[in-house]
Amino acid sequence: MELHSNFEERVIVHSTELDWVDSPIEGVQRRMLDRVGDEVARATTIVKYDPGSHFSPHIHTGGEEFLVLEGVFQDEHGDFPVGSYIRNPPESKHTPGSEAGCTIFVKLWQFDPTDRTHVRLQIEQQEKFAHISFGQESILHQDAFETVKIEYWPANSIIEFDSEGGSEFLVLDGNFTENGDELRPLSWLRMPENYHASVKTGELGATVWRKDGHLKNFFPVTNPT
Repeated sequence: MELHSNFEERVIVHSTELDWVDSPIEGVQRRMLDRVGDEVARATTIVKYDPGSHFSPHIHTGGEEFLVLEGVFQDEHGDFPVGSYIRNPPESKHTPGSEAGCTIFVKLWQFDPTDRTHVRLQIEQQEKFAHISFGQESILHQDAFETVKIEYWPANSIIEFDSEGGSEFLVLDGNFTENGDELRPLSWLRMPENYHASVKTGELGATVWRKDGHLKNFFPVTNPT
């Protein structure tokens, strides 16, 4: 399966307008944002766990990162409420589920294969720093391959930047337009390498999850587990 698989194109998906699609696991549904592959895939997805649903233990051969949007995600490493940002690197293993139900934004098979860094943190507990061009930011993860952060864009602002290495955004709160297209909560935007972005925020400003640099490399799905 290929969905928005041309990483040289700009893509916007309003995830709340998509239908939920059943996964092979009972009680787990998803809204696919991009995908290269079938059940084992390089993928970006909104995933919903019904109360009491869970996966069997499995290894993330290509790594997994996710952000908890609603409810409480659980595995043997702990309970992760709304605002939790998790990175399970390649070759890590867990048994995911949710007794109360939850919704997460998840990315699979998009790690440097040599990455072994676990990250488990709460966005609200991360220090905010002023950004030279706009608002504030909190760094969630940074290495030679990519930077992941939360950005807080002020209201009624114009922000322009060049996307070196590609950029990706999930709107968590507020709204903005980018080159004339409006994005609202849970809208997803992917920009190709060397794209010039022109952002204008609304009266409430915007809080966004942002990833930069990761589109300059493509790690294929190999030896799936």
